Amino acid sequence: MRNRLRLFQQLLLPAPITAGLIGLLLGPEVLGWIGFSDQIGAYTTILIAVIFASMAWSMDIGGSVAKGAHNMWSFSTTMFMFQWGIFILLGVYLFKPVFGTEDWFGMMLPVGFVGGFGTAAAVGSSLEAVGAEAASSLGFTSATIGTLVAIIGGVVVANWGIRTGKATELEGELPDELRKGYIEKEEDRPSIGKATTNPSAIEPLALHLGFIIFTVLVAYFVNQLIINQWENVSIPLFATSFVIGLIGRVIMRMFNRPNYLDKQTVSTISGAATDYMIAFGIASIVPAALADYWVELVLLFVLGTIFCLFYLLVMAPIFFGDRWIERGLFGWGWATAAVATGIALLKMVDPKLRSGTLNEYGVAYVGFAPFEIGMTIIAPIAVIAGVTTGFGWITFAIAAVVLIMSYALKWVPVKGDGPGGARVKASDSSGGSSG
Repeated sequence: MRNRLRLFQQLLLPAPITAGLIGLLLGPEVLGWIGFSDQIGAYTTILIAVIFASMAWSMDIGGSVAKGAHNMWSFSTTMFMFQWGIFILLGVYLFKPVFGTEDWFGMMLPVGFVGGFGTAAAVGSSLEAVGAEAASSLGFTSATIGTLVAIIGGVVVANWGIRTGKATELEGELPDELRKGYIEKEEDRPSIGKATTNPSAIEPLALHLGFIIFTVLVAYFVNQLIINQWENVSIPLFATSFVIGLIGRVIMRMFNRPNYLDKQTVSTISGAATDYMIAFGIASIVPAALADYWVELVLLFVLGTIFCLFYLLVMAPIFFGDRWIERGLFGWGWATAAVATGIALLKMVDPKLRSGTLNEYGVAYVGFAPFEIGMTIIAPIAVIAGVTTGFGWITFAIAAVVLIMSYALKWVPVKGDGPGGARVKASDSSGGSSG
């Protein structure tokens, strides 16, 4: 459908989302034309564990935030932490007293918007394990709405930026492969990984997949030991998988085999698991579970969209000066959906990725990753422990500190400056490295 239908190409709608919506429509919860396993809701729990185990084996560890990425780091961190903090507190101080929702309801906005489908699966499955039956459905609904908001809003702002001349890097339309999804030229097709073993011994893909599955299996047994020892302690499987994966890397390094696994191959497996997780997650949404929340959900999504628009149209120009449109659009994409959506929107105004936006984000992510991974793991634990309100205030305070620090260290450029406070000349408007 993405490859053939113009509507899907214009919406840039990822295939897993379309597949999930079709599954939801044809599945037992709506039309009942397709029968799914009654364990379909557990698929996302397993797949998110695979994703986090893969992340542990493939992520780059070490490094620091470079000077040129200061603004991107502070912009990303404040946006991410403010979205979590503000909406957790709105859930406690607005939605709970007015609508009678649970403490964690406001958290569903950042879980689906800035968190995306992975966080929706992680947090939703963790909360469902302790009795919050609607958590997964709410999380995946939030992630689905967030993706639609990202694409529609991003296309509108991109076209506005093009018409007003604010898109300094624009040179043409989106490449055909980005719209249709199919890479026609063989020379343009990227590698999905390198073989680290001879197939006569073991197929490389089987080895990599085996390591990841074994990591999740060990994590499962560790969780069972913890539960048997302390019945009231509940640790999400994906969090344990991540820790076991990191321990595995340390062990491999001790045996002088730090590169035994190819990071790109592991990332490819993670990407495949993500696609299926999104499809199954959406298909397993229970509309009946959402019926009791529809008024609150509409208000939640409206407030979330306003927050993201504020960061796009107000905060991005403050952080990035005259060259804010590329970085702001990229930030909008992943603030409402995912980094991949942000890249797709970025390419609408910067087709050749010459603005340096992705380079800055890549360097800044080293300092931002602990916040992203930490929130996904800590958020459900905070709810289970009954400290949702305190967790919301701490998150908000962290965002405020980073924002104040950005001004105190003079990272925020004055009007007419480029990112990092460096004044941009007209002749330099197409500079920067390729992403």
